Amino acid sequence: MSLDNQKNGWTWRNSRYGFAAAFGLSLGCAFSGLRLALLLAFGPETPPTFAELLRLFLAGLHRDVLVAFLFTLPLLGWFCVMPEPWFSSRWHRVLLRLGLFLFWFVQVFVLLAEYYFFEEFRSRYNTVAVDYLLYPHEVFNNIWDDYPVGIIWGICGALSLGWLIAASRLFSGMWQQPVSRWHKTLGLAGPLAIAIALGFTINLRGPQIAKDRLLNELANNGALSFFAALWTNHLDYTAFYQTLPKDEAYQRARHMLAEPGATFTEPGESIQRRIAGDAQRPRLNVVIFLEESLGSEFWGSLGRTNATLTPEMDRLAAEDGILFTNLYASGNRTVRGFEGVLSAFPPLPGDSIVKRDRSKNVETIARVLKRDGYETLFLYGGRGVFDGMRGFTLNNGYDRFIEQKHFAKPTFATIWGICDEDVFQRGLEEFRALSQAGKPFLGTILSVSNHKPYTYPPGRIPEDPHQRRRENAVKYSDYCLGEFFRQARKEPFWTNTVFVVVADHGARVYGSQSIPMHSYEIPLLIAGPAVVKAPQRISQLGCSLDVTPTILGLIDRPYDSLFLGRDLLKAPSEPGRAFMHHNRDVGMFSQDRLVVLGLKQHVQYYAGDPKKGEIKPLTSAGPLEEELRKDTVALYQVADDLYIHQRYHLDPE
Repeated sequence: MSLDNQKNGWTWRNSRYGFAAAFGLSLGCAFSGLRLALLLAFGPETPPTFAELLRLFLAGLHRDVLVAFLFTLPLLGWFCVMPEPWFSSRWHRVLLRLGLFLFWFVQVFVLLAEYYFFEEFRSRYNTVAVDYLLYPHEVFNNIWDDYPVGIIWGICGALSLGWLIAASRLFSGMWQQPVSRWHKTLGLAGPLAIAIALGFTINLRGPQIAKDRLLNELANNGALSFFAALWTNHLDYTAFYQTLPKDEAYQRARHMLAEPGATFTEPGESIQRRIAGDAQRPRLNVVIFLEESLGSEFWGSLGRTNATLTPEMDRLAAEDGILFTNLYASGNRTVRGFEGVLSAFPPLPGDSIVKRDRSKNVETIARVLKRDGYETLFLYGGRGVFDGMRGFTLNNGYDRFIEQKHFAKPTFATIWGICDEDVFQRGLEEFRALSQAGKPFLGTILSVSNHKPYTYPPGRIPEDPHQRRRENAVKYSDYCLGEFFRQARKEPFWTNTVFVVVADHGARVYGSQSIPMHSYEIPLLIAGPAVVKAPQRISQLGCSLDVTPTILGLIDRPYDSLFLGRDLLKAPSEPGRAFMHHNRDVGMFSQDRLVVLGLKQHVQYYAGDPKKGEIKPLTSAGPLEEELRKDTVALYQVADDLYIHQRYHLDPE
């Protein structure tokens, strides 16, 4: 063989398939590098054992290899279809290099974004990421305001260009190396077959390498996690989760919803019941503050060990309020707060009913009160299109929806909307007008200020808004609530209104359980001289679903109900329940047990008091756990059945 032939012979260095292999290997290294960075920055408080670390990186490698193959397939496909005379041409070299630069720019940006996402949610890309993609206006501008995007883009460009230069030099001979049609086909079909085979070994539930949720998240791959979230957003509940015979499910649900003064009005597969009350009682107004991310961890009155961030609400609770000290959010998104608080509906896996397509006629507190002659109003500082909030409210009992565009000269705004003080002031004006017209009303206010970028008008609290700290935003939100209540006390409607302050969800997710419930703790504070004769603290366990039944119980007028929550003041001696959702898991906490239902009929059990420490997984289930499992299955199954068959309503279509 001549020297020229040796130089022109096949080697990985002069092969386009060596180039593709380096491309895939680079992806794998990037994924593993991110995993290591996340572990070092956000790993669990208890250091993992060597065996757990080994399983973590092996499980991660398994998923990274699959994603690397999947991302390399388009490149191999391009090599397959590109005619040989064109492959080495100047225009093709420029085009391919430009495409690869853009790919790596986007890929590096996505990996860096995943780092920040994990910092906020302690999770790989999940349903929150899927939801955010639907609203690029808010999300992109929030990212631009809150992160050094220019620097990040510079890093992305530098790393992308560096990879391209290194690969171009290392594989400079690939442009002159011809490849036969057979080898092109084999070069695509082989990796495709490997990717398909690997795909069958991947569980959409994610890796289960440890009992610690955080370690399982670290073992995952962001791209696969995102795909799983996208795939399961509209899943068939009965196909993926445990079920019971339908008659047994309804029987258990009816037993769980039975309470003093509630009479079931239909037999069999129905939970419709008549809630007793006094029809001669006055129609008390209701004002609900659905407070963004205002978890219990910020409230001194709810056990915050550092200085309280909610002095105004602590004072209101101590002097004039009923404070519920054992309440849990049904999810970690505002739309979960919507369905839980306003519809007393449990958080089914996938999308919230606020975003689903069968929600034009579902029960809400607005529907109940509207049937009783109330005027209903929703106020929100942001855009009503976000998460479908305007459509959900106007289709389900609210007469009007006031949003960002209805504020001509706001005092202050971020990308998420108008500051709380402006929205609360508008609420006072609207409630005053309704009161003067002699109409009982329901007003619901959704706040936005306690949200990244955590900025607010200067001069309201001592802290500098330019610090952009969550704790400062919490103090500003509390300040706005305090100002509202100071002004409301001067209004005639103060004496005949039930005021409710409840968080839509907690601030951020942390904890090792499949559903990290400690981070789901939220406050519920009820005020107003019409229903609060003396301050109280109620320790009954409850969740978002119980807010509306409790409010209606305080009003004490009769109504028909399909709500899947209970009045927390009616049965204080009975064990309470909290229904929660995290990613694709749903669960119920009761009697110091947490039952978690997952994909593929998977069940997990935990035991302990989350107020005293992190609850621990159980290795086996006893009679109590088995009964709680059946109750959990029953309630979610009934909720899904009622929603899917459009029977979660009392008003005609």
